Amino acid sequence: MRYAIPGVILVGLLALLGFGLTLNPREVPSPLIGKPVPVFALPVLGEDRTYTQAELTGRPLLVNYWASWCAGCQVEHPLLLRLAREEGVEIVGMDYKDTPEDAMRWLAAHGNPFRTVVEDAAGTAGLDWGVYGVPETFVIGPDGRILHKHIGPITMEAWQRDIRPLLNQQKQG
Repeated sequence: MRYAIPGVILVGLLALLGFGLTLNPREVPSPLIGKPVPVFALPVLGEDRTYTQAELTGRPLLVNYWASWCAGCQVEHPLLLRLAREEGVEIVGMDYKDTPEDAMRWLAAHGNPFRTVVEDAAGTAGLDWGVYGVPETFVIGPDGRILHKHIGPITMEAWQRDIRPLLNQQKQG
């Protein structure tokens, strides 16, 4: 009996560990799905104006958190350029914990897929959005609600399976 209780506890812990290993770490559920985008007012990169959450309404779009120092952002950047250019996807870039100079230099070197680039230099808006790290991309509906969160670089598979159908559904409805 003295060994049975620790044995049962060990088996239970091993079962929990085994289940945890089957989960996808990129699928972190966001409590913001279905809710309006968080309130923010941040400067627009290279412009003398402020951008707010109100400007994210009226049409479906993507909000992409990125930074010039982010390796994953470099991986997804060619796809973002293609989506903006060939598919007409509106992408708002949220430059996360970066300097305006580095961001502008990076976009000049790699191309700019963003309709607007918003500076989140302190990362305060990112906290409200639940950003764990960059890149992270949000699908926003015309009513300003968050429909989907993609963690990590967007791949063609994620675009075709998850993001494009949501955008198309929002455009039709």
